[in-house]
Amino acid sequence: MSATETMNPTRDDFAEMLEASLVDRKEFEETVVKGVVTGIEKDVAIIDVGLKTEGRVPLKEFAAPGKPAELKVGDEVEVYVERVENANGEAVVSRDKARREEAWDRLEKMFEKQERVEGVIFNRVKGGFTVDLGGAVAFLPGSQVDIRPVRDAGPLMNIPQPFRILKMDKRRGNIVVSRRSILEEDRAEHRQEVVRELNEGDEREGVVKNITDYGAFVELAPGVDGLLHVTDMSWSRVNHPSEVLNVNDTVRVKIIKINPETHRISLGIKQLQPDPWQGVAAKYPVGAKFKGRVTNITDYGAFVELEDGIEGLVHVSEMSWVKKNVHPGKIVSTSQEVEVMVLEVDENKRRISLGLKQCLDNPWERFAEEHPVGSVVEGEIKNITEFGLFVGLTEEMDGMVHLSDLDWNRSGEEAIKDYHKGQHVTAKVLDVDPEKERISLGIKQVGSDPLESVGEINRGDDVTCTVTAIETGGIEVQVGGEGGPKAFIRKSDLSKDRAEQRPDRFAVGDKVDARVTGFDKTSRRINLSIKAREVAEEKEAVEQYGSADSGASLGDILGAALKQGGKKE
Repeated sequence: MSATETMNPTRDDFAEMLEASLVDRKEFEETVVKGVVTGIEKDVAIIDVGLKTEGRVPLKEFAAPGKPAELKVGDEVEVYVERVENANGEAVVSRDKARREEAWDRLEKMFEKQERVEGVIFNRVKGGFTVDLGGAVAFLPGSQVDIRPVRDAGPLMNIPQPFRILKMDKRRGNIVVSRRSILEEDRAEHRQEVVRELNEGDEREGVVKNITDYGAFVELAPGVDGLLHVTDMSWSRVNHPSEVLNVNDTVRVKIIKINPETHRISLGIKQLQPDPWQGVAAKYPVGAKFKGRVTNITDYGAFVELEDGIEGLVHVSEMSWVKKNVHPGKIVSTSQEVEVMVLEVDENKRRISLGLKQCLDNPWERFAEEHPVGSVVEGEIKNITEFGLFVGLTEEMDGMVHLSDLDWNRSGEEAIKDYHKGQHVTAKVLDVDPEKERISLGIKQVGSDPLESVGEINRGDDVTCTVTAIETGGIEVQVGGEGGPKAFIRKSDLSKDRAEQRPDRFAVGDKVDARVTGFDKTSRRINLSIKAREVAEEKEAVEQYGSADSGASLGDILGAALKQGGKKE
């Protein structure tokens, strides 16, 4: 090659050089390269990115949020080359995009390792804030700013602080971060350190931070709270924690329990005082009476405070001698002072059973004294049941008349039809049981027993009866006349002669003689038979006046018996 050819490239040489230049420029575009600051004009820095090409970048892209740019001629910086030449023959470069590319690569690695990242909150947007993570912009939701709601985020703006990346999506350019998770982690670490220094049984001072329905949270150290349950505030009943504590109160507490897994701390105030239940059985012996104050009323009874920290339960069944199925609130009221009797003490279970009615006059015992068995009382029928009547004796006390005590001659089911609710009746006191709170009455006992009017009755006796009713199966009779017991003579027992065994041959009011064939005093049932009396009389006549061998006819024998009977008269 001649010197002339070397100094004057041919058209082919120029084409090769141009093509090489274009290849270099194509690889240069859309990459991050190092450049040198060659000049600063007002708000723009001029950057030489190589290939004899310069680009212009606003100075603010070199500044951290809230701070001025610190840049001078000769500084080496990294920029992102979008394209090599624009319409003005310059390279289009960006410091922001360079920082973003570098930041995304760095943040993705940190996200995979779950490492903390440093960022600066620089702007407020809808629903939260924007954070500069060293070139990449992330979104900080309002709920992730702090552990507690933040009213003023001003002090948190424009200062470097750690964050935790919750979500990354490079395709959409989205990054979501959390400051709250960092605070929670730090607090958890701090809490663990503090908790390790605490022991169950320690006494500490703390500040009440929050009060709920079930207790209060007491801060023992910054970020370390313990729960003071309402039942551990006092030995006495506490209906709501606000009765004992207020927010920001300084209290002395005892550490009851520390959960080694969750590091939750349970606190108590009452544990700083002696347990009033120790020796309570000796202090409140069964059967003794004490005065107390009603502290709480439930559906099943009322709690009475005997002293600070000692409460007993008066069950609804022990509140009144006569008021049954009544809500305890109808008998006592909260804060009322009452006298109670100790019924049972269980020191281990910390329970005392009390009785209110035992300190009042027992109306059942008083009734037994004023109305001994056999006395007659009057009352109104309050209720009718399948087993008897309930008769009101006082405003609050009833007596019961059993079905079997309604009538001497009729069954209870039949006799109860004669009674109705509200009807006034007279009854005799049969029994009073104060312990079972029961009074037994009898209506039929007010009148005399029909059996007594006929004297002693034995099987084989002959009795005179009055016919009171004619029925298909026989006749009903009254033994011994008016007021006597009633019995029924069956059709087959009306006569020895089958032809005469007809109920219709009798009339109401007729007098008939019959023989007692059976008598059950318990059931008061009398079995009578006219036929049995006739057979007995015939047998007696045969034995007295003749025999089967005499040849005398039955008519002769009976005639002689009748004649003999006439002579006797």
